Amino acid sequence: MYRTAIAILSLAASVMPAAAEGTPRGVDRANLDTSVAPGTDFYDYACGGWMKANPLRPEYSRYGTFDQLGELNRAQVRDLVLGLDATTAAPGSNTQKIADLYAQGMDSTTLNAQGASPVLLDLARIYGTGRDGIVDLMATMPGVGAFFGTGVEADMMNSTQNVMYWGQGGLGLGDRDYYLEDSDNARAVREAYRKYLHTIATLAGLNDENASRLVENTMRIETALASAAMSREEMRDPAAGYNPRSVAALAADYPHIDLRRYFEKQGLQGVDSIIVGQPKSYAAVDSILASESLTALRDYVAAGYLDSAAPYLSDAFVDAGFQMSRVLSGVEEQQPRWKRALAVPNGMLGEALGQLYVEKYFPASSKEKMLTLVGNLRTALGKHIDNLTWMSDETKAKAREKLDAFTVKIGYPDKWRDYSALTIDPYRPYWNNVQAAILFNQKLNNDDFGKPVDRDRWYMSPQTVNAYYSPLTNEICFPAGILQAPYFNPDADDAENYGAIGVVIGHEMTHGFDDQGRQFDKDGNFANWWTDADAQAFTALADSLAAQFDAIEVAPGVHANGRFTLGENIADQGGLRVAHTAYHTALGDSAGETIDGFTPDQRFYLAYANVWAGNIREAEILKRTKTDPHSLGRWRVNASLRNIEPFFAAFGITEGQPMFRPAAERVVIW
Repeated sequence: MYRTAIAILSLAASVMPAAAEGTPRGVDRANLDTSVAPGTDFYDYACGGWMKANPLRPEYSRYGTFDQLGELNRAQVRDLVLGLDATTAAPGSNTQKIADLYAQGMDSTTLNAQGASPVLLDLARIYGTGRDGIVDLMATMPGVGAFFGTGVEADMMNSTQNVMYWGQGGLGLGDRDYYLEDSDNARAVREAYRKYLHTIATLAGLNDENASRLVENTMRIETALASAAMSREEMRDPAAGYNPRSVAALAADYPHIDLRRYFEKQGLQGVDSIIVGQPKSYAAVDSILASESLTALRDYVAAGYLDSAAPYLSDAFVDAGFQMSRVLSGVEEQQPRWKRALAVPNGMLGEALGQLYVEKYFPASSKEKMLTLVGNLRTALGKHIDNLTWMSDETKAKAREKLDAFTVKIGYPDKWRDYSALTIDPYRPYWNNVQAAILFNQKLNNDDFGKPVDRDRWYMSPQTVNAYYSPLTNEICFPAGILQAPYFNPDADDAENYGAIGVVIGHEMTHGFDDQGRQFDKDGNFANWWTDADAQAFTALADSLAAQFDAIEVAPGVHANGRFTLGENIADQGGLRVAHTAYHTALGDSAGETIDGFTPDQRFYLAYANVWAGNIREAEILKRTKTDPHSLGRWRVNASLRNIEPFFAAFGITEGQPMFRPAAERVVIW
């Protein structure tokens, strides 16, 4: 489903009962590297032992405790799927759909025997279309991701109503900078992409000459799209992405994009206006449709279509994609087939699997404890707002209103998605079933057009190892999948839970007040509830935090992008500060217990660091620095903690040590 750039901004008395006898308490010393002083490099000190014990396996470009929990989650879901029997399940049931889709992904014999045959009819249609038919392919052929994306979402100016959005797209490499940068890495990626496109085109039956032509036409068109696209930093400005236009006016200004026909082909009536996310990109698409030859347009559409289909075809197609990913991320070995096969029903029938997941793995007691935790974190954030020195009482009152209005979603939705309209037929090719799922989810989204926003809907499945804040609904959501150790352990030491899941809760809450989230009011509308002076004070602090991260060298000659990661960095810092306050409120008058030589505050910060422990390849560092709005794990720890005074006090970090930052240079926002 197309989502706007601002829709989801992903991750009193004691909350937790006293730890039962025999349950984990304190710090796992095996995770530490005590040869490194905390004041020299806290990440290496807190995580070095874990990193040495968990070297990167060939199938990973990054592996950390976050991924470790993902592996546990994947194993849990796999056990559920292997327990399903499609042969005895009622046709059309969720059980039949999940089991058959997984079985098709596992059936390498059939996939290899079919080769390119599942895509040949669609390719014939692509190469037989006229110029006017390009828009029909974009509207109706699952897997064609050419030029742009559309989707239904809450109106930023009226968050109770769903409207249609238009967003830039059509880039096979995903990020515009891969096409535009003149760096060794970008050139290597472009060359690998050319090779990949040529390989899948020849596998689909094009001769060498025609495959080479497809590559050149695709690269030229995608480079033109990249040149007009907004950067990831520009996409962080909600106002820049909100450009309402009538379809009639767009047709007059850009006659080569027939939106009315596009929506009618999708079965949508009455789309008279849309929100254009990136006007410059819209103009570029119109120009390309007008100026490029029909052969070039067909080649471009075919390349994107084959790229979409390749993971669901024979091993030769899949291997071509893997060779591309080797260059992008440095991964050395392909994931085993069962993991790739499991990802399909887990993603496309997420809530159907999620219903089974929570029944087996998520006790009601965990939901209750999380609700209590969230309540205490909300109270702590309220205290922080009240105590801000840079914000006026007028804006503080509005901030408290927004905080009090947060909707909290824990574990799983109260109503489950209905998949009865989706047909998974074990007698048709795997790719065709995937296409059916794509169409199903597209229709599910389009059916919301013009209707009131359903605020009970979830935007992550319950088994997802993640969390989110949505500014358009002013909600925080914590799926069951993340509510497991090391993030959440109902029997563990309080310091561990506050330092892990407590920081995650505070992180998502702070997203409501980061550089994007702060621009939305308590009802989810894009509105300015700040005084001018307070907005200026926030911007000055945010600029300083961005500059801190800009100064970090993540690889030789490559720096972090503090502006692109600003929202997540604000949320990390806010989550740390708010969770620490909540933890000390939970301690009450007690100073807390020293366990295994570590004070409560030391255990709190060690728990936080441990959730970001991990190893990563340099190619993945380069990719994530370009495409991931989150900072790398090392800097989510070291850079964030260098602004936090209680951290210095906890470990006796003083001036002259690398982890120390003078008070005048620290940035404290929330």
